[in-house]
Order: sequence, then structure tokens, then C-alpha cells
Amino acid sequence: MDTRRIGRSDLRVAPFCLGGNVFGWTADEATSFAILDRFVERGFDFVDTADVYSRWAPGHQGGESETVIGTWFAPRPGAREKIVLATKVGMDMRDAGKGLSAKHIEQACEASLRRLRTDRIDLYQSHTDDADVPLEETLRAYERLIAAGKVRAIGASNYDAKRLGEALAVSAGSGLPRYECLQPDYSLAERGYEAELEPLCRAEEIGVIGYFSLAAGFLTGKYRSAQDAAGRARENRVGKYLTPRGLALLDVLESVAREYGATQAQVALAWIIARPGITAPIASATSVAQLDDLLGAADLQLSADAIARLDAASAGGIQG
Repeated sequence: MDTRRIGRSDLRVAPFCLGGNVFGWTADEATSFAILDRFVERGFDFVDTADVYSRWAPGHQGGESETVIGTWFAPRPGAREKIVLATKVGMDMRDAGKGLSAKHIEQACEASLRRLRTDRIDLYQSHTDDADVPLEETLRAYERLIAAGKVRAIGASNYDAKRLGEALAVSAGSGLPRYECLQPDYSLAERGYEAELEPLCRAEEIGVIGYFSLAAGFLTGKYRSAQDAAGRARENRVGKYLTPRGLALLDVLESVAREYGATQAQVALAWIIARPGITAPIASATSVAQLDDLLGAADLQLSADAIARLDAASAGGIQG
């Protein structure tokens, strides 16, 4: 299977990233283990999580996803070497703190390493920008972690083009590690990344792993009304796409999927994989069957005509 580089780092990954946000939340431990086993069995290697997953769930404190992954590693000799492991820091972890100060990053890294039961994080990402901390302080903390062998490369999530550009300038000017990867909200339903971030990332050779690649499930086609989404974990997010433009996009997505004998989810992910400058889409699965469906996107080659139709149907995003 072809692999793609994460920025200018030495990290290379298969063109699909498994989202770990569901582990220990909507996928219990046994199901999460089965999904991870199947993911590796199918020849894929890139897993993304965060220290804050899944703090939002009742009774959770954060760290649940990392703990599940670490528990999966423990009894499987060689499993850690088969995974390119990404996690994130910076979101509110209650008593454990938040933000991108050097102190918090270094403490949070140690906590993540303990939960993940590993000695290194392959891609450590700033989960969201922290304007209260100088960029140089944040990058110097990462420099120390890289020098100590605890982190291999760093990335940014939820940064706008201005702040990402400023961070890259600080790295270049001070000889500090630079963000090698960006994690934006990106899908057929959310194309704002293309305006300013895409040109910057392509010019600077920054890897891109978009989250919400299926727009919280909307692009699977299973939500066509408010009633379909009622009571679901992402009801509010899906609801904003239930517009005439959104439903028209689903019609085109369904038509292309029918032509290829594929699912709508596979087509939506294949469209992202085909985009210039994309390293991998991130998508999560709550069952092995769902994972198998999603992984089919990596082998789906869309024609220029199919891509053009999807581009036209989704131009500018579909809100409103």
C-alpha cells in the first residue's frame, strides 16, 4: 500500500487515519480492541487520539481513549511498532490544566505516555491555539521532548492560517522544531480549509489530516431529517447540514456511490484522499464492520468527472 509523508518528517503513513475519539466512549474496550486488531490486520498504521478524549461523556475525566490504546498495546508484542501514534495536548483537562505553556505540555506528555504505555509519541499535536502563551515557549517545550526521544514530530490542530504561518516563522527564525502536520475540520461539507490553509500547507509541505471527514456522520447518508439525528451523540452537529444544499450534496454523493458500487462514506473519504496535499482523512468506527467499510475508501479511485461533480455540489461548504 502506498504511504504518504507527514510534512518533512520521517513519518510515513497509509492514507487513512483511524480516529480514537470513540474508544472508551461509544466503542467499549472490547469493541475498541477488535477495531484496532482489524485495522492493523488490514495493513493500516495511523491512529490519532487526544488526552481530552472523552472528557465530555458523563462520568469521564479525559484520557479514556489513550488508556484503551495503551491497554491494547500491552499484551500484543510488536503492536506498538506497527502503529504511527498521534495524540494531542492543550484542551481543558480540569485539574490537570490546559493550554500550551511549557509546563503543561511537558506534564501532559508524561501523562499521555503513561496512559498509552509507550516511551514515545510519533506525532504530538497542539490541540488548539493558545494565544496567551508565546509561540516560542510552546515550540521550545516540544524541542525538549523531541531531544529526549519522547516525541518524534509535532503538529497543530484548529489553527488558522495566520497563526500557523506565525508559528512556522518562529520555528525557522529560532531553529526550533516546526509543525509538520495540520489537523483542520475538513470534508465535503466543510471546505473552509481550502481558502487560506491549503495554499500555506502545500507551499510549506505541511501534512494534513482532516477531522470530521464524514461531517459527524452526515456524509454517510443516514441522516436526512432532524428525526434521523434525534438522540444521537452528534445530533447538533449533524443538524446544521440538514439544509437544501446539504441534501442536494447527499443526492450527488449517492449517485456517485451507486456508479462505483461503493458506499457514500467510501466516496466521501476517497474524495478527500484524492485532494492534493492531503496526508489522510481521519474517521472513527464503532464496529469492525463499519471500519471495513471505511477502509474501502483507500482503494477507491474516483474519476475526474466524479470529483468535479462532488466539487460542484459542495463548493464553499453546505451550511445555510
